[in-house]
Amino acid sequence: MSIPGDHPFQPRPAPGPSAPEQAFRILVVDDDRTLRRTFPHVLAAPGRHFDDSGSVAEAIARLELARYDLILLDYWLPDATGLDLLDWLAARQRDEAVIVISGEDAIDAAIGALRRGADDYVRKPYHVAQLQRAVDRALHKNALEKANTAMSQRLKASEQLHRYLVESSPDLIFTLDAEGRFSYLNPRVKPMLGHERSALLRRPFTTLVLPEDVDRICEHLHRAETGSGDGFSVELRLRRCRTADRAHADGGIADGDGSESVTVSLTVIPMRGAADEARASGLYGVARDISAHKRAEEIIAFQACHDQLTRLPNRALFNDRLELSIAQARRRDGLLAVMVIDIDRFKLVNDTYGHSAGDTLLCAIGTRLSGALRRGDTLARVGGDEFTVLLPDIRQAGDAEVIAHKILDTLLAPVRLSEEEFRATVSIGIALFPRDGVGAEELTRHADIAMHQVKRSGKNAFRFFDPALNTRHRERIALENDLRQAVARDELELHYQPQVSLSRQAIVGMEALVRWNHPALGQVPPGTFIQLAEEAGLIGDISRWVLEHACAQLGRWRADGHDGLRMAVNLSPHDFDRHDIIAAITACQLRHGLPAAQLELEITESMMMNDAAGVAAKVHQLRSAGFNVAIDDFGTGYSALAYLQKFAVSTLKIDRSFVRELEGPATNPIISAITGIARGFGLELVAEGVERAEQVAALRALGCDIMQGFFFARPAPADEARAWLQTPALLFGAR
Repeated sequence: MSIPGDHPFQPRPAPGPSAPEQAFRILVVDDDRTLRRTFPHVLAAPGRHFDDSGSVAEAIARLELARYDLILLDYWLPDATGLDLLDWLAARQRDEAVIVISGEDAIDAAIGALRRGADDYVRKPYHVAQLQRAVDRALHKNALEKANTAMSQRLKASEQLHRYLVESSPDLIFTLDAEGRFSYLNPRVKPMLGHERSALLRRPFTTLVLPEDVDRICEHLHRAETGSGDGFSVELRLRRCRTADRAHADGGIADGDGSESVTVSLTVIPMRGAADEARASGLYGVARDISAHKRAEEIIAFQACHDQLTRLPNRALFNDRLELSIAQARRRDGLLAVMVIDIDRFKLVNDTYGHSAGDTLLCAIGTRLSGALRRGDTLARVGGDEFTVLLPDIRQAGDAEVIAHKILDTLLAPVRLSEEEFRATVSIGIALFPRDGVGAEELTRHADIAMHQVKRSGKNAFRFFDPALNTRHRERIALENDLRQAVARDELELHYQPQVSLSRQAIVGMEALVRWNHPALGQVPPGTFIQLAEEAGLIGDISRWVLEHACAQLGRWRADGHDGLRMAVNLSPHDFDRHDIIAAITACQLRHGLPAAQLELEITESMMMNDAAGVAAKVHQLRSAGFNVAIDDFGTGYSALAYLQKFAVSTLKIDRSFVRELEGPATNPIISAITGIARGFGLELVAEGVERAEQVAALRALGCDIMQGFFFARPAPADEARAWLQTPALLFGAR
């Protein structure tokens, strides 16, 4: 309360240029019109705005429309006292500052005003400076209260926000006291770990830690609490209660049989009252559930090291285990074996039953192979139909042989594919450490070489690596590399063997036979390089070369007057896999101006049997185009008669194996049957491999007129064959 004359007048300092201008609204309530006009002048200051009213009712009307920072209130008013307005403000919990100005001398008036919430009481008459100071104090106090209220509201809002963030966090947030016991947990503990918050409060954090991790986490917690660390972050497994009813009846943690682990990323920070405190008053922790992330990592790691179909280790994991086993065997001076296992006829399964059945077969064989191995062995799928096996810690080569026999035996039972049974066989190559190699790559390569030797020797067996195999393998690779360049280097050559008619004493045809003049090895026989060309995918280029040069040579012989001569060219089964084979043959024939009937294309009987529908269609197209088609090696197959009805062939060639056994007339019932078949189907018959006079006589007696073989002439270059054409007697005169 200000008393007149207590303080001398002092002008109020103007705010500095940096002080922010604050706006204040002041309401003057006084029935003296002159005084209401005077106050705005004597109390003027930047940011102050004045309104006035002459009665309590008028003041209340203004207060209902707006809020003010300060009310200068006269005690006596026409319609009521200032105390009535103070009561109105208090009833509505208004926060305006009030200075009561009155000429009332009674102390009770001042006490009544102050008790009703007035901030000051100024008694008339007063000094202007006194009023100014009272107004300044009231406005300053009001501003502080409003600022404090705003700050409290912000703090409350901030506290609510932080509490919401903590309570709603997807992570488990907790605090520990100085003894490492839970003092707070957010609600996330229930869905994450299955425990009630109340069950964990005042319990040690280690209650949730699996036994094998307790020592490690206790060390971390101790260092954080004692100030020797700024906190820590670790991956940890926390105990999870499987079901709420598995917890103890007293609200405790379920025992080990009723819990499982949850992998979390745990971050713990010490809580210190001051920066220089050595020991923390507690710990603040956040645990994030990373179980899904860890499972994803495990799945990715598994997929990177395992075959997706069979779930077996892949090549990368197999090589890692093989390298480790080699290192261990080297230290222990021990032995190990590597097997390469390839499924026989797997392409036939895919082509016959479909790739889904092929996948079923792979899984079935993988399961059976696993059952034939020891616990410490490794089975891997490293290719489409190829598996590898690591046999560590074997005592002798015979141990690997025993397992190889078990593998072959376990595949004796058929596998059911598409409602049919299929008996799968495998070819197994075996390499031993250190006998056959000292490195993973070398051992695997040598086992692969042995496996391919089994393939070439009839399949469904096993074989140990032999250094001689490696030598032959290297020679084969070198020969294959040379063969790839043979066409470009003009190293191929055609030899021709005549087909003669005994009745006409004439040459009726020539069979074109390819030869390879190797620059270092000399003449390489077809039996050596044709199969190699088929396996290496080179037979297509060689067949095109043979067809082109044979047609060109026939064209030259026709120009010399040998119009009736027929040229026979052998086609590989791989040639019939080409969709453009018919177009290529036709284009070559037209390019050299040859009658189609003068070109005879030889196919094998086995080719008909392996792909009857596809080959039959192409044979029909060749015959429709006017070409002759001969079946080479006729009689060696199992279903020749049935297939003859499907193929529009023109010629049968009796295989040399039947001709070789001829000694006299009618001594071979197979040849007799073949000659009868040829007559029945109206086909031309050619006997190949004729080497002796008695064979000629026997074939003639059986009704075979056209023959070829060493008895008449060996295959020879074109110049020598031209001499035969000019003088056929060279082939018959001496006979």
